[in-house]
Amino acid sequence: GLTDFFDAEFKSALRTIIEVFKKEQHHFEQSPYRFTRNNGIPEDSLRNNGLGMPVNYTGMIWSGFRSSDDACDFHYNIPGNMFAVVALRQMQEFAEWVFRDMDLLAELKALEFEVDHGIKLYGIYRHPEFGPIYAYETDGFGNYCLMDDAGTPGLISIPYLGYLKNDDPVYQNTRRFALSTENPFYYEGTAAKGIGSPHTPKNYIWHMALSMQGITADTTEEKLAVISMLEATDADTGFMHEGFHADDPSVFTRSWFAWSNSLFSQLIWRAMQEGIL
Repeated sequence: GLTDFFDAEFKSALRTIIEVFKKEQHHFEQSPYRFTRNNGIPEDSLRNNGLGMPVNYTGMIWSGFRSSDDACDFHYNIPGNMFAVVALRQMQEFAEWVFRDMDLLAELKALEFEVDHGIKLYGIYRHPEFGPIYAYETDGFGNYCLMDDAGTPGLISIPYLGYLKNDDPVYQNTRRFALSTENPFYYEGTAAKGIGSPHTPKNYIWHMALSMQGITADTTEEKLAVISMLEATDADTGFMHEGFHADDPSVFTRSWFAWSNSLFSQLIWRAMQEGIL
C-alpha cells in the first residue's frame, strides 16, 4: 500500500525509459550508443565500430546484446521487444492511475503499438516444419536468427513475460521449435536434454532454461519431468548452475548463480501452489 515513492523522480525515470526506447527505434540515426571491447572474444563486442550490424526501421527497439551478454547477430531481439511491450503496458497504469497524465498515457500507448506492430510484422518466420514461429532476432531486412537462448527474456519465456498466453498457436509452434534439434542450441545427452547458449560450450544445457521450460509447461507430466531432471543434475551441490554437460552434470559452469537458483525456486514454489509437489 505504499505510494510515497511515486514522486517526481519516479516519473522522471519513466520519461528516461521512454526516451531511450524511442531513440533506439532509430539506432543508426539518433543513438549515441557504441560498444567495443578488444578482449579476443567476438561475442563481447559490437561490429561496425561499435554500432552493430545495419538494421531497417521496424518500430521495434534496437538491442546491442542478448540477455546472455552476447552480442546480437541481428539487433531486433524479439523476446526483448516483447518484454518491452509488457513494460510499456505496466507504465501506462502508472500514467493513468498514479500520475493522471493523459498525455503521457497516450505517448506510452503509441509507443507500445509501434513496438508490437513491429514484432507482428517483422518477427514471425514461416518455418517449413513448425509453421509460423517467432524468430529470436531479425534486422528488418528479411534476415532472421532462428534459435532460442537459455537467458530470459527468450522465446520459451514468452508467457512468463506476460506477452502471450501459453495456448497461443504461434507460441506453441515456437516452443516446439525451441525444444527440438532445429534450435542450434538445444542439446540432448545421457543425463539431460534442454536449451543451452552460445555463451557456454557446445552440449552445455542451462538449468535456467530447464526451470523456464517447467514454469511454462502445459502439463503436470512435463513440469514434474523437468523438476526431476533439475534435481538429478545439480552435481550433488544443492544448487543450480549456469551450464552443465548433457552427458556429465559434474562438469558445469558457475558454482553459484543466483539468477538460476531463484528461477528454480520460483518453479518449485509454483508447483507447490498447483499442488503437484
